[in-house]
Amino acid sequence: MATQIDPQELATPPLPSPEEPGEKDVRVAAEAAESFISEKRLGDRIKQLRLKKSMGLVELGRHTGLSASFLSQLETGRVVPTLRNLARIALVFSKDLSYFFEPEPKTLFRVQRGKDRIRLPQSGTDDPSYYFESLGYLIPDRQLDPYFAEFLPNMTPRRAHQHPGCEFLYVLEGEMVISHGEGKHKLGAGDAVYFDANTPHSYANASNEPAKALIVTLQGNAASANSGTGALPTGNGKTRGLNGSSGTIMRPRTPEAGTTQTPQ
Repeated sequence: MATQIDPQELATPPLPSPEEPGEKDVRVAAEAAESFISEKRLGDRIKQLRLKKSMGLVELGRHTGLSASFLSQLETGRVVPTLRNLARIALVFSKDLSYFFEPEPKTLFRVQRGKDRIRLPQSGTDDPSYYFESLGYLIPDRQLDPYFAEFLPNMTPRRAHQHPGCEFLYVLEGEMVISHGEGKHKLGAGDAVYFDANTPHSYANASNEPAKALIVTLQGNAASANSGTGALPTGNGKTRGLNGSSGTIMRPRTPEAGTTQTPQ
């Protein structure tokens, strides 16, 4: 008996329906956008800006007109922002739109040449008692400010000032007097002092020769100078408190005969 063959089995199987014009291009563009967003870490950059300002998603939403849920998805990379939305966020943090697209340095490394620094006089007076140079102006979002300062001899001491945070001073040359609260403390070359900058303080040259010092200001919560905990590592040096105030003076100690003093 002959086998019956269904004519439909001999028919050519149907081809898959072609994509709509532009459909593939749209999908590729979306994938490229997501890859670009991931590479530039836009969400992470937005979150870092927000946290630096101690700002919540709701508060950022009020400033930008964007919902907190949208901002959350934006920070986690679940949505792709428009340039309009990025511009709104950039304005809140006083950033240029290019901030979100510039490559991030893998590590922070800045060289400052001595010839490039500017020597500035004490502000607020026509007869400055000291000159200073900023050593850290190239450092972004810094928590400390290092300075090189030269104090002129036979000058009226500057008026006491105070500010949040702590200060560290190392005398490079000459002699200085540090006023901190009600106390006065004389320092020579090689001496260092670390103190609470919330207490009124001032510096003065204590000799007839110029005095030079390295001064580092630590801002806000960058450091604590509570009495008894404000001492820096002293190596072989001696330390003593500022007569009950919050701070520590560190004196260099001469090595004993037959020994060698090595850096700590």
